[in-house]
Amino acid sequence: MVTHIEYEIDVRDVEYQRQAGKPWLARVYQPKGSGPFPTIVDVHGGAWHNGDRTNNAGIDHALAAKGIVVAAVDFRQPPEAGYPGSICDVNLAIRWLKAHAAEFHGTTTVGAFGNSSGGHQVVLSALRPRHASYSTLPLPNHPEIDASLVYVIAAWPVICPLYRFRYAKEINNQEHIKAHIDYWRTEGAMAEGSPQTIVEQEAKVDLPPILMLLKANDKNHPLEMQQRFIASYGKRGGAIEVHTFDGLPEHRMVPSPSQPESMRCIDTVSAFIRRQTA
Repeated sequence: MVTHIEYEIDVRDVEYQRQAGKPWLARVYQPKGSGPFPTIVDVHGGAWHNGDRTNNAGIDHALAAKGIVVAAVDFRQPPEAGYPGSICDVNLAIRWLKAHAAEFHGTTTVGAFGNSSGGHQVVLSALRPRHASYSTLPLPNHPEIDASLVYVIAAWPVICPLYRFRYAKEINNQEHIKAHIDYWRTEGAMAEGSPQTIVEQEAKVDLPPILMLLKANDKNHPLEMQQRFIASYGKRGGAIEVHTFDGLPEHRMVPSPSQPESMRCIDTVSAFIRRQTA
């Protein structure tokens, strides 16, 4: 069993897929020790169209120091690909990590962390791990592995893209409006790929435990949007735990004792992961 001490960390980039000759990388944060350590995929935010696997380096370091293997993945973004391209990449990354977790002294049961649009993507991936449109990329030698997740941590997620798109138009946030159009193209796609719509309307969905992290007075992710999903997920029978934090940044958080809420956030996440993997 993993004890809750601070671990030294190895960090390395590993190719998890190649498309048209282009390598796509996962940055793996591996605690030094025999494990097996809980294992998660990290999907960064950036309104689906910017950022990379280094976005959450501060969070990933902090979690790895607590004995959690983290694989932070790059994925396709506009203009290279819109929806569902990044979801296909995340789906493959989850399967890849399951297949290779032992190499990093991790467990083959995998969870996921994502913030903002990354939070949307990990919840969507968790609800539809075997969806035909998302599981198109092959995992060589392991056709038996699916992309199911045992738990999800969604930090201030864009949990309903259509709601957020209409909110962005209401407040005239041109950056968000353009990001939604570049990735989703249509409001119909925003609804089809919305965890809110899926939980309310789809007959068969996976419902892993979710830890939702919210930010107080969040102007980018309306509280009403989050509360509606929290209620719907619970009504559907899914376990969802919610914590709210004050003063956290949108991106690139570096946990520090000088920012107690950032440390409380990491402690909340690591405790949730330990409960799910005990």
